[in-house]
Amino acid sequence: MIDPMTPRQLAPCPARPNCVSTHAQDARHAIAPLRYQKPLAEAKAVLKAALGSLPRTRLVEEDDTYLHYEVTSLVFRFVDDVEFLFDERAKTIHFRSASRVGYGDFGVNRRRMEEIRRLTEGRL
Repeated sequence: MIDPMTPRQLAPCPARPNCVSTHAQDARHAIAPLRYQKPLAEAKAVLKAALGSLPRTRLVEEDDTYLHYEVTSLVFRFVDDVEFLFDERAKTIHFRSASRVGYGDFGVNRRRMEEIRRLTEGRL
């Protein structure tokens, strides 16, 4: 059970090269967060619409400042976890995209997050 008094955090990326995170410090895993100017609810709706346009992407958990999606690969049916945390004070969306299994991902998680950046650019 999640303690409502403890702020939610994104897990760190594992040592494997199949994860990107806005909280990572090393170049292999680090990626820039998204910024937003709209009210939180509107920014969240824009992000959800972008994710909804991606194939095999399913929202599995949501609260006021958090979204968790599962993205299933087409051929092997591997599942990646994609999480977003909204920081209303900083108007920043932190995220993490990681494969559940395997070692490498051939850059799939990074490309996915850059595609989401492209889909939301100028709309947040």
